[in-house]
Amino acid sequence: MPKTFLNDDILMNSAINILMRFGDVTSAEHFFQIIKKNIITYGAMMNGYVQNNKCDKALDLFEEVPFKRNDVSYTIIFNARARISNDRATKIGRKLLGEMPKNLETNNYIQNSAIDMLMRFGGVESAEKRFQMIQKKNIITYGTMTNGYNINSEPLKNLMVHAHELDLRLCNSLIDMWRKVGSVKNAQEIFELIHKTNVFTYTAMINSYGRNHMGSEAVDLYRKIPNNLQDEISSICVLNEFLHAGLLDQTYSIFNKISRKTEQIVDYLSRLFLFDEAQQLIEDYEKSNPSCSSMYMAILSGARNSRDSILSEKMYRRMKILFPDEKEALISGSILLCNVYSSLGDHEEAEDIRFNRRKELGKKVQAGLSWTEVNGEIVQFTSHDHSHARPKEIYAEVECISSELIKHEHNYDSSWITRPLHENETIESVLCAHSERLAIAFNFIQETKPSFIQIMKNLRVCGDCHHATRLIAKIRQVEIVVRDANCIHHFSTNGTCSCQDQF
Repeated sequence: MPKTFLNDDILMNSAINILMRFGDVTSAEHFFQIIKKNIITYGAMMNGYVQNNKCDKALDLFEEVPFKRNDVSYTIIFNARARISNDRATKIGRKLLGEMPKNLETNNYIQNSAIDMLMRFGGVESAEKRFQMIQKKNIITYGTMTNGYNINSEPLKNLMVHAHELDLRLCNSLIDMWRKVGSVKNAQEIFELIHKTNVFTYTAMINSYGRNHMGSEAVDLYRKIPNNLQDEISSICVLNEFLHAGLLDQTYSIFNKISRKTEQIVDYLSRLFLFDEAQQLIEDYEKSNPSCSSMYMAILSGARNSRDSILSEKMYRRMKILFPDEKEALISGSILLCNVYSSLGDHEEAEDIRFNRRKELGKKVQAGLSWTEVNGEIVQFTSHDHSHARPKEIYAEVECISSELIKHEHNYDSSWITRPLHENETIESVLCAHSERLAIAFNFIQETKPSFIQIMKNLRVCGDCHHATRLIAKIRQVEIVVRDANCIHHFSTNGTCSCQDQF
């Protein structure tokens, strides 16, 4: 490195930092002696000493600092003190707190470090006073207090300190948890317990309604959000949930409110098969932003539902040019493209796409899996699965269900079969052996007939399985919840699905 670089403060401070990270303290000290120093230089050295468990040296250097102390130096010395258990460090830490300028008392980062230091030498009451001084506490503040109470064996105080944050942070997490398992009622009970809601709480509950396709409830709650809490981010979140709920008409008014049209809007347009508008939106977006693979995936998904092979081919080729390193996106895109050709009966073209995918991306398609819980046991199924202990009973029930479906005028849709039929296979036998159909049949061969069935699937449900499950719920008078990779479907005993067939 040229000697002229020694006058570059930023470069030298970076050099000290990287040497300390390598554990080369001696070389860092050498640089420190020969370069022009500023407060950042001292901070880098003190921080490096702390990282390398040389906290006494950090304290020595702190007492030598010739500059006015700033927020960086206060934070570093508090952290250094927290890792040293001796009288000298305690004395310096208390002195530093006493000398700290008033303007720094509003700095959360410094106050969090000070609380950590006080807790580590047993100053619980002093730490609590500082905690009360902080007007805008963040998650790190609460975490620091939690850790401090644990260090000082004060578990009951942990519950007290979190009482103030339960209404929002924890409740949002609980709402999200119940949403993921399809228990909207529990999520709603948590939401109603919250005394002071904010935009994130409303969005979490709307998300719960939307992903479970409870459209009218999502609309009603959105209208209850106070005007001062509505912003563009919340509108985009709500729009996204309305899309998943199949509320395409209701999204139009929200759509017009959003000035920054992004990937959610492309999804909205693609679900309406407005592909020209969706492509124009992407072109406008890319004039001032990096290309986004999820936008192209949204159009590909819509093109698959409309069986538009020309548009699908165009979008996938564009993705290969723009996102050569995004293998997961390219694999998903190629699957959608392959499914388009399969739905049109062009299995030769579909097989060429599969071959090229394996050749170029070197990865097989993820196998479809479904899980269901019966009598406290979680059971896994793959398509055409015979690995279970009761395969004969399962497939006998599959045939029984299929006969009932045909009597109720279910027509098996071959467009959802993505490969050529093998010898002795039929359209019916292939579709009936999808993993979720086997999981449903397994529930029906139990001694006690179910009134509720819950299934989780790692891929999106196909159109034929979706229509069949709606009929099964009606014929057998059983509620069925299927959580796939895209959303949660609630199939009712009246033969409807919460997604309104927008999947």
